[in-house]
Amino acid sequence: MSQRIKLFQGTENSCGYLPDRLALNIYADPHHPNPGGVYNQLISRGFRRSGEFVYRPACNSCKACVPVRILVNECRLRRTDRRNLKLNQDLTVRYCKARFTPEYFELYQRYLAERHAGDGMDNPTPEDFERFLLNPWGDTVFVEIRLDDQCLAVAVTDATSSGLSAVYTFFDPAMAHRGLGRFAILQQIALSTEMNFEHLYLGYWIEGCNKMDYKADYRPQEQFDGANWLRVD
Repeated sequence: MSQRIKLFQGTENSCGYLPDRLALNIYADPHHPNPGGVYNQLISRGFRRSGEFVYRPACNSCKACVPVRILVNECRLRRTDRRNLKLNQDLTVRYCKARFTPEYFELYQRYLAERHAGDGMDNPTPEDFERFLLNPWGDTVFVEIRLDDQCLAVAVTDATSSGLSAVYTFFDPAMAHRGLGRFAILQQIALSTEMNFEHLYLGYWIEGCNKMDYKADYRPQEQFDGANWLRVD
């Protein structure tokens, strides 16, 4: 059942994905009495979660952020996916409670120092970790990827009424040759199938942004045009 939700506009900031552009988000009312219900309702309208905040881009002069979700029941492994699974067949995958631990935080620090140096995300505090990845009302699991007793990657994954949502993945930058980001998506697809979900939400694909190119690789998928989800094969 749909509910009335107040939306609030944020302030413009420099875009972190496309140069020389400004980014603007709108946010669902953070004081709504049923924030989990708000999230369940709005994720199918192109919204995402960051910490306890539910948001979507609402830039004045740019529509580059396109919400994407994989149709998991029809998704077929590509040759590159099979190579990735074979390369990582020595890894163990576990589904763990979303929480802060020193092990997770140390891995998160190393990932941001390598992948986001100088962009404001690096050098995080434990509070930054919790504020960004956790939330007090959601149904969140950490897809934990390990090599023996070493944690190599964590895929932060939300369960919503219409599918799983890939919130964020961080991994050991020294193991980049393993393709751990893609391996994590394959595990989230498998978990979606196991839980009988039709969709895995990947967030925003941005044409022209190399960091987001991988999101277009998983087919068939649906892309949200602001009103409807349109199939892309």
